[in-house]
This record gives sequence, structure tokens and C-alpha cells, in this order.
Amino acid sequence: MIQVRVAALVVDTTGQHVMLLKPLLDADRAGAVVPIWIGELEATSILVAIEDVEMPRPFAHDLMRNLLASVDAEVERVEVTRLEEGTYFAEVTLSTPSGVRRVDARPSDAVALASRAGASIWVAESVLEEAGVPDPTVDEADAERSVDDFRRFLDDVDPEDFRG
Repeated sequence: MIQVRVAALVVDTTGQHVMLLKPLLDADRAGAVVPIWIGELEATSILVAIEDVEMPRPFAHDLMRNLLASVDAEVERVEVTRLEEGTYFAEVTLSTPSGVRRVDARPSDAVALASRAGASIWVAESVLEEAGVPDPTVDEADAERSVDDFRRFLDDVDPEDFRG
């Protein structure tokens, strides 16, 4: 499993919402994203959670989080576990008073819940290998220049430069 974050929510050329999941610490895959097409309501719910927007009434995913809290359960993590015939599958791992439970979920609902609960999001390596695409939000030339600039900075920096 590779830990990811929601890099962006975009709308494709047909008007469909796409959630882009980007690896966090995997340098070999830093320029890749997993695009998952989701519904408009789920996209809105994820965006509200990511942007930490206060809503006057709870969304369905807020209700899920509140229901879990009311029975002393917590979302530990969510995982996009597989891709079959164009359909993504996910699981929510819960910590409950009666032990750890794994629950089948759509990736959009799992990510929306994780975004509210502060839980980590993971993608199976096989899913990233099969569905990963170059990150459209990163300009390869700009990224390469940034790395080169940072290397030059490291080559030229002197610890004395940081003394007050």
C-alpha cells in the first residue's frame, strides 16, 4: 500500500468530477496520480472537508463520522484496494470497542469519510501501477527546474548564512 492524499478535484471534458490521489512519500511515483471518477455530491463533500468549510447542516459523510463516534468507533484508514473492469473498490478500517473492522466502500465515500475523520488514505500498489497517470497539475519542466535550483542551493549554502 502507498499512502496518498487528495491532490485535486477536477472536472473532465465531459463534465464528470475526478478525484486525483497522489502518493505522499514515494519519490519514484511522485509525478503520478490515480484518477477516480466520482459523483458531484461526493466531490462536493470531499472539497468541503478538505477546505474545512463549516456547513449549517451535516452532509452524509459528517453523519457517518458522527454515528461512528457515538458508538466509540474511529476511522483508522481507508484503502483503495483494487480495480476491476474499470471499477475501483475501497475499504474503511474501523477501530471499535469490539475490535478492528473492515467495511467495503466506494472510494469516494471512503475518502470523504477519511477527510472528515483525519484518517490516512492508501492505494494498493497494483492500482497505482494499473491506473496511475502523469500528474496533470505538475509541469515536468518546472518540476525539473525546481529540483535543479534546490540542488544548486544545497551546493552553495553555508551554515553561517543562517546565524542571526
